[in-house]
Amino acid sequence: MAYTPEGETLEICRDLIRIDTSNYGDDSGPGERKAAEHVAGLLAEVGIESQIFESEPGRASVIAQWGNRSRLDPGLLIHGHLDVVPAQAADWTVDPFAAEVVDGYLFGRGAVDMKDFDGMLLSVVRARQRAGVIPNRPITLVFTADEEAGGVLGAHWLVEHHPELFEGCTEAIGEVGGFSTEVGGQRLYLIETGEKGIEWMRLRARGTAGHGSMGNRDNAITHLANGLIALGQHEWPAEPGPSMTTLLAKVREAD
Repeated sequence: MAYTPEGETLEICRDLIRIDTSNYGDDSGPGERKAAEHVAGLLAEVGIESQIFESEPGRASVIAQWGNRSRLDPGLLIHGHLDVVPAQAADWTVDPFAAEVVDGYLFGRGAVDMKDFDGMLLSVVRARQRAGVIPNRPITLVFTADEEAGGVLGAHWLVEHHPELFEGCTEAIGEVGGFSTEVGGQRLYLIETGEKGIEWMRLRARGTAGHGSMGNRDNAITHLANGLIALGQHEWPAEPGPSMTTLLAKVREAD
């Protein structure tokens, strides 16, 4: 079969899915070492050297320096993660680690989050390296461990123990790079400029003190539970930021 970037992307993604890197949030998972070695091997095949770093035994990340390293241009960081959330085979109609193609779609744990992006990135890098079309700016390629459980053993560990590997990087491209949508007959590849935040809340409830053996309609626990239910059922407003507002305006113009 003739080589195509699309075909190689699919095969790389399938190979990565077949390497179980389930992250249970503790030490019970298989880790990312086998996947990291596979990624390092794919890079080595086209002459790109990489390093594998282990934060703990089996918890492995890969870093490669690519592009024109002699230039002083700002560096670009392109990163993906190798771990996936656990999958229960009983919940699937196909084996989650078999990487089967059904009705033109690839099924498997990590097919979207995010071994698809890893496959695309590796395919593009390998194709450009083969063709000698090397980016003019320095590129840092990173494939991390432990993203699904907070990144402590992956990205956090790398930044804390090897910050020099990221020196000069002024922009980064990461997850959700594989999604596109069609609007008005045009294919759009979106760039995320913001992320939803988090707001910690402390709830207090007051009630009448009493004993568990006696009924009490003024129960603080019940009041607290009702408050949580009200928060969960509240319709929060959707307020797009400046970039989304601009995007929607452009989409309306195109449509």
